[in-house]
Amino acid sequence: MSEPVFLKRTIVKQTIWSEHLHEERKLRIYLPPGYNEASSYPVIYCQDGEEFFNFGRIATIAGQLIAEHGIEPFIIVGVEVNVAVRTEEYAPFGSRFKQYLACFAEEIIPYIEHNYPVRRTPGERLIAGDSLGGSVSLHIALAYPGLFSRVLSLSGAYYPQSRELIAREDDLSWLDINMVVGLQETEYQTDTGVYDFVQMNRETRDLLESRGASVDYREKDGKHLWGFWQKELPESLLYFFDR
Repeated sequence: MSEPVFLKRTIVKQTIWSEHLHEERKLRIYLPPGYNEASSYPVIYCQDGEEFFNFGRIATIAGQLIAEHGIEPFIIVGVEVNVAVRTEEYAPFGSRFKQYLACFAEEIIPYIEHNYPVRRTPGERLIAGDSLGGSVSLHIALAYPGLFSRVLSLSGAYYPQSRELIAREDDLSWLDINMVVGLQETEYQTDTGVYDFVQMNRETRDLLESRGASVDYREKDGKHLWGFWQKELPESLLYFFDR
């Protein structure tokens, strides 16, 4: 039997050098079925790139949405991370946070736009992440609103330092964010302490809405695990792409 059409995609692995981080950074790039360099595509940039592909199954989900829902094909760029320094890069109090934001905006995106036919407006770019990857995605959008106006946040780790940064913003009417959190995430142990992710996400939603952001927010039964996020990814992706 031939494989289903939605499985016929290409995943390319690339490595770039980051002057900001003084090291190499690996990328995984999903090219949709029927990919044509003469076309142009919306693009999703994902934190925790390896996990989004392996545990989130985002390539398979993308293919299913394209084949079964008829949404426009899109490219996915997964940015891999060294788990040992993940908090240092993703958290506002991390020693590599500013360098990571600069690497993402000033090195990764120009590399992708030079080599792949992705669209180059904030409304055609989406930035996504889970836990600290969700919060750093929002921080990249806040730091570079000319790049991103759309954020996909899976159980975002909006620690107090993140909420302080959001609270400094006056006008977020340009921001469109899709947030989901699991109701069983009220006492989750992280490397920096135990947090109530439901309360953190509710407070962050309220902060964003009070500053004019468009927030699509949902709470579902689920734990702080990829098993939960994988199930929620289709709904979040359809929020942005099925319009």
